[in-house]
Amino acid sequence: MRPSGRSPDQLRSVSLETGVNKHAEGSCLVKFGDTHVLCTASIDTRVPPWLRGQGKGWVTAEYGMLPRATGQRTDREAAKGKQSGRTQEIQRLIGRSLRAITDLTAMGEMQVKVDCDVLQADGGTRTASITGAYVALALAFDHALKAGQIKTHPLTDSVAAISCGLYNGAAVLDLDYAEDSSAQADANFVLTGSGKVIEVQGTAEDVPFTRAELNQLLDLAEAGIARLTVVQAETLTAARTPA
Repeated sequence: MRPSGRSPDQLRSVSLETGVNKHAEGSCLVKFGDTHVLCTASIDTRVPPWLRGQGKGWVTAEYGMLPRATGQRTDREAAKGKQSGRTQEIQRLIGRSLRAITDLTAMGEMQVKVDCDVLQADGGTRTASITGAYVALALAFDHALKAGQIKTHPLTDSVAAISCGLYNGAAVLDLDYAEDSSAQADANFVLTGSGKVIEVQGTAEDVPFTRAELNQLLDLAEAGIARLTVVQAETLTAARTPA
């Protein structure tokens, strides 16, 4: 039995709310159970110096946790003067995931900066961030298209992410903190809406796991991401439909 009472292949309650920031070209508040992340996508007409003159754009991401996103307050990394290795790793993962489904040439010389701010954490903050960031990015590109900043929509697919793990010897989907903190193995899967793999991060926390167990986790991830993809599509359709 999982601490939450969920079945092994059951996601936490998932919601995606758009238009939560009036200033950002694209925004989405994503909730995976008690993990809540605010994702905003901002358009910048300047590209990084190393891309100037190449006729290509760029998508990058920043990630951070608010001081009281967890059970005990943590100091802001800005106050410490540097980002932690974990923060840098996660924001690079988000950026890679978004660029994998973006035609950078179709963007022209434009940059989109996606910010993922964790308001409340209960496990799976990176997977929730990627799932919500895609929606925010899609809406930012919608804005750029309507404004005449781009001629075609640069997205080539959708992207979502989910965690899976071995908990009490069983493969389970979408770990919350209670499971993640005591899992025998955990993995994060980033897949496109068409089922292609962008990234897999997997670690044995107790004893090594088998290829068969890895396949079980991947099967769970594929099914979970397929459901997330439907939620993303429904959310974007609603956001794009005139009131």
